[in-house]
Amino acid sequence: MRVGIIGHQGLSDLTEMLVRGEIWRLVTGYGAYDLVGVGCLAEGPETWFARSVLDHGGKVEVIVSAAAGRLGAFSGPGCGRTRQRLLNEANAVHRLAPAEVGGLGDDTCRALVGMIDELIAVWDGRPGSEPARVVEAARRAGLFVQVVWPEGCESPEPPAGAGEDPGPATPPRK
Repeated sequence: MRVGIIGHQGLSDLTEMLVRGEIWRLVTGYGAYDLVGVGCLAEGPETWFARSVLDHGGKVEVIVSAAAGRLGAFSGPGCGRTRQRLLNEANAVHRLAPAEVGGLGDDTCRALVGMIDELIAVWDGRPGSEPARVVEAARRAGLFVQVVWPEGCESPEPPAGAGEDPGPATPPRK
């Protein structure tokens, strides 16, 4: 089972505790032998998910956008040790080719949705955020989407220019 992750960044300590527990509960519901967690390793839920998948015995695959690849996002002093360690433990790293040569460039959303069977979204349900955009794309693709936002979580500041509602309910799990 290939499971993707997307989530809000900059969450409070209380929200982190609640979300980490729920991520672990979801991850351990999958058989470790065929679990592949897929994400971009953004700080927060994406790194928590990757660590949980590895601790459960699954595999991790990382998507690196063209810009992140050019900027060395996973090396040097700006990269957290946790992200670097997870990248080193990844089963595969998918580096997106620049758009100018026909690649997906920085469209990690399209890459993620195209590589997974299900999506876990650490998302407060508000439109206009990156998690909202990925949830919308996953639902359009007919993927099962598990929204994680336990009771008591605190929403991050809403993004500027919040957009529309991501659409209809998620289809039943395959």
